[in-house]
Amino acid sequence: MKLLFTVIQDKDASELLDALMENGFRVTRLSSSGGFLRAGNTTLMLGVENERVDEVLDLIGKICKTREQPVPTPLIPFMRSTVDTPEEKVVVGGASVFCIDVERFEKI
Repeated sequence: MKLLFTVIQDKDASELLDALMENGFRVTRLSSSGGFLRAGNTTLMLGVENERVDEVLDLIGKICKTREQPVPTPLIPFMRSTVDTPEEKVVVGGASVFCIDVERFEKI
């Protein structure tokens, strides 16, 4: 058995949770936040039989796509508001999956 910690964007959480539950996976949802953009994330915790890990990873890959997101540069205090500040774009989304061996699992 494996324990999967999956960090995804909040935008993808509902669709992925539905897909996982439709396929018989039990999931625990935890709210989390990222360090770079300080944006809300969702961390999913799943106990998965070894032979079904690839099935979970396929579902995650189909639903959790990367996307570009603008990151406004901070305004300098003495600049006039009529001056446009350029926006940089960063790639966000996808998923970070940590797969850990489980020595023992019991449901009580």
